[in-house]
Amino acid sequence: MTYAYIARQPILNRRKDTIGYELLFRDGPENKFPDVSPELATSRLLTDHFFSAHYDTLGNCLGFVNFPYESLINRIPTLFPAGNLVIEILEDCPPSDDLLDAVKEMSELGYIIALDDFIPNPQWKRFLPYISIIKFDIRLVSIAKAQSFIHKLSKSKIKFLAEKVETYEEFEHAKNAGFDYFQGYFFSKPEVLQTKTLSPALHTVVQLCKEISKADLDFAAIEQIISQDVSLSYKLLSTANSSPLVNSKIRSFKQAVVYLGEEKLRKFVALLAIASTQESKPSHLYALSIQRARFCELVYQQFDCDASSAFLTGLFSLLDSLLDQPLEHILASMPVDDDVKRALLDNQGMLGQVLKLIKAYELAHWQEVSTISQALDLDEKHLCDCYTASVKWTTGLVAMS
Repeated sequence: MTYAYIARQPILNRRKDTIGYELLFRDGPENKFPDVSPELATSRLLTDHFFSAHYDTLGNCLGFVNFPYESLINRIPTLFPAGNLVIEILEDCPPSDDLLDAVKEMSELGYIIALDDFIPNPQWKRFLPYISIIKFDIRLVSIAKAQSFIHKLSKSKIKFLAEKVETYEEFEHAKNAGFDYFQGYFFSKPEVLQTKTLSPALHTVVQLCKEISKADLDFAAIEQIISQDVSLSYKLLSTANSSPLVNSKIRSFKQAVVYLGEEKLRKFVALLAIASTQESKPSHLYALSIQRARFCELVYQQFDCDASSAFLTGLFSLLDSLLDQPLEHILASMPVDDDVKRALLDNQGMLGQVLKLIKAYELAHWQEVSTISQALDLDEKHLCDCYTASVKWTTGLVAMS
């Protein structure tokens, strides 16, 4: 049986709003399925994932998809709606007449076309009138060199995207150089490290997260915690009241539980809690925290262990970015288990391995994914299902909020 892999990396604008995701496809860890051509692998991924999970994984954002040469010549992208699909021309595609004809035709049909890992070359000049986005890998082409090219095309309608942006300083440098979009994991690291004490509100959030991660919810305990936070109470009741199933106004948390149900309550409260820590942060950061929590939970359930600790591990994996503090300082003041702390700080224990696994999956580092999966005796197909399920579920929660 052939398995398809998919991961997504967010693409941000100059305000650090998420405008799209690059959907990354492979034929398996370590090129495990050598009999599958790149074109067939692309088609399988698009049919298995882009058709079925397209709107769930993208929402209103753009979906950037790499297409090999033959799939472009054969107009494979035209099988999909042009609305939020960005066709990425891979860097190894030759700038042939056949490719130019295909690009012209797809551009006229309304498709957004991007040049991936672009290196300035006169042979691509005739393609530029049909190109909407040019992506520079700043590890291959320096920001200074890219800036010179951007300046030459300043009067065109082309937008420029900086890939492999790993630090906040690189983001600022690229922004000043004229880039419009940015891709990388700079936003998952603290922009500014500050030493500040934790407010009582964060302790309330931590207590709430611990309660909702338990296998059996203690509704009385959750109600008492939520009642201490006016914002959480208001948001929860507002969500319950917005349900089309509600015939009369819900005025208490107990009523809200009846209408939302245990599962929606558990997950929605998690989203509200983590999002309430710092409203100035990019929305994708909150969603990524929740997605990691769900992925870790689903994977950890296979070990017949209490998955609540795995949920917390994923949920708190980006707290350094959310609070602009070193993670070790934050965890020193938080009432979480030592196993969770060791996983977050040093990737120790099974929790640490599961956390490393989701980070590798997000970055499409399939060799590392394969190594960790084998060490933990995890089925590759189930792992793929867990990731897809966590993405769909997180997108649903974000839409609810």
